[in-house]
Amino acid sequence: MEEQKIISGRNEMEVWPLIEADLNSEDMFTYDILIEQGNKRIQLYIDIDPGGGFEGGSESTQLKSPLPVSSDFKFAIHHQGFIDSVGKFFGMQDVTTGYPEFDKKVIVETNDKERISQVFADAEVRDIFAKLDNFTLGIHTHQVEDSDVKHPWLEFNTDEAIDDSEQLRQIYHGFCKVLAHLAE
Repeated sequence: MEEQKIISGRNEMEVWPLIEADLNSEDMFTYDILIEQGNKRIQLYIDIDPGGGFEGGSESTQLKSPLPVSSDFKFAIHHQGFIDSVGKFFGMQDVTTGYPEFDKKVIVETNDKERISQVFADAEVRDIFAKLDNFTLGIHTHQVEDSDVKHPWLEFNTDEAIDDSEQLRQIYHGFCKVLAHLAE
């Protein structure tokens, strides 16, 4: 098993040039790094499977990080597509954040409407995620290996291999801002 590559720095300005240089030097079928930024540990995983024969290919990009504190707060957001629009017409409920332009573009589920409004209070963060078409962002609970303990993680997932470094940096930036807010 190959050891996971680690990139370290105090902040985004230090780690991103290293990530970008690394991305440009890799064959982009699978990219898996652990980013140690300040006191955060964030995994960036990009996978491209071109398929073969009659198989269709697949792509994915994932960012995930353990949350430093455990709480009961949960949320999940994703792009509002056609099916969601039809569901809303027939009464499906999602939470509004209080930011109308953001609420038009995403579906939000949470157990704390006030806290989700605080998490997305930053207009830059809202803009980053509102522009995306195919993604999920939320808190997921994972079982700690060989234990009964469950630990929360912030996770971003998309079924696209994001290989445009500027778009990836914006998503990473938004992810880090949400992560910082959740750590408060």
